[in-house]
Amino acid sequence: MNEKNDLTQGSVAKNLVFFAIPYLLSSFMQTFYGMADLFVVGLYNGSETTTAVAIGSQVMHMLTVIIIGFVMGTTVRIGQCVGAKDKRTAAKTVGTSVLFFSVFAVVMTAALLLGTVPIVKVMLTPEEAVAQTRLYLLICFAGVPFIIAYNVISGIFRGAGDSRKPMYFVAVACVTNIVLDFVFIGACGLGAAGAALGTVCGQAVSVTVAFIVIRRQNLGFCVSRQDFHMDREVIGRILKVGTPVAMQDGLIQVAFIVITVIANSRGLIVSAAVGIVEKLIGFMFLVPSAFLSAISAITAQNMGADRADRARRSLYYSLAITVGWGFCCALYSQILPHTLVGIFTRDESVLSAGCEYLRSYAFDCVFAAVHFCFSGYFCGDQKSMVSFIHNITAIVLVRIPGSWLASRLFSESLYPMGWAAPLGSLLSAVICVGFYLYYRKQEKEGLRRL
Repeated sequence: MNEKNDLTQGSVAKNLVFFAIPYLLSSFMQTFYGMADLFVVGLYNGSETTTAVAIGSQVMHMLTVIIIGFVMGTTVRIGQCVGAKDKRTAAKTVGTSVLFFSVFAVVMTAALLLGTVPIVKVMLTPEEAVAQTRLYLLICFAGVPFIIAYNVISGIFRGAGDSRKPMYFVAVACVTNIVLDFVFIGACGLGAAGAALGTVCGQAVSVTVAFIVIRRQNLGFCVSRQDFHMDREVIGRILKVGTPVAMQDGLIQVAFIVITVIANSRGLIVSAAVGIVEKLIGFMFLVPSAFLSAISAITAQNMGADRADRARRSLYYSLAITVGWGFCCALYSQILPHTLVGIFTRDESVLSAGCEYLRSYAFDCVFAAVHFCFSGYFCGDQKSMVSFIHNITAIVLVRIPGSWLASRLFSESLYPMGWAAPLGSLLSAVICVGFYLYYRKQEKEGLRRL
């Protein structure tokens, strides 16, 4: 195995931070070029185009996190094999994953292209933005195979303990996308379609670079042609971890979309404000998201090497860092929310509504940090169903009904509606802690019997 990427040795804190930082930078760049779409569109177009890109990008974000969820199964499986020094199964997992997700890409792309019009309707897109939203989604849906290819290749690298290469791939996509945004949106005047074209072209260039690198890179194990076949056992293990993660992440995004639909029903101003704040919250979530990925990979390798103590320590370090970050985000959003919302709009009505929404929503950064870290730990330990349970519970009991009730009872302000997300995350955090304590108790009782 490649000792440089061995997460079962050395300082736990150092491994965690060194693995998380490249992932954090990758996520930052990915989010940045999504925010750049909104920024450039806002420079050259009106609220209807901003709304189209905000709604369309939210749909694409939902699809992306679902894809990442499924790929998490590959990352965790490879990580376990690396920790256990099982090169043969690691290679087999790579080959099977490539073929499985190739078929997955074809099926998903066809389904999305056929379902574009119904998706736009389900989103209750304001009439002024319907045509541009539809065009934006059609172009982005055609690029779904690039999103899947990038995430599979990145998942393979992260499972092998390397989070740096995916960062380079995203950097390529980011630069390409931003340059093309100014070309397609500014120079060519293509509006939302230009934003979509820039995104897809950036992803295509990134995947090309990633494919070239993985063919030449030493992962610590050799992948041969014989490894490229559909192994049912490997697919089963990938889906065992990946399916609950994809479902939980998908349901979280469905909850966000339901909230967007509620906002869209209140008109263009509220719709634009909510879309902008969702982008900002996505940026704030980059830190806990990076540590979720880091904990998953570190836990997988250490569980494979029978080093559960190191996995737990990585969880504790992550909680301290991410909760601290969450408090900083929440505090800043109380004092200077206009400096954030104002980046994306010059409309005073949108700015005012966005600041109200951000002030309450920002507290989600604190509570979500807790369940993000635990979710990463549970996934790496092949207990991803716990993550699904706590998320679906919070969504059904708090997030969606809370948003709907607040929208009905406080129609003049977005501030009450913004509290639905942090209260849902608080419930998720409590459930995660409960499961963790339960599993620790079982583990200690098992040791006593021995």
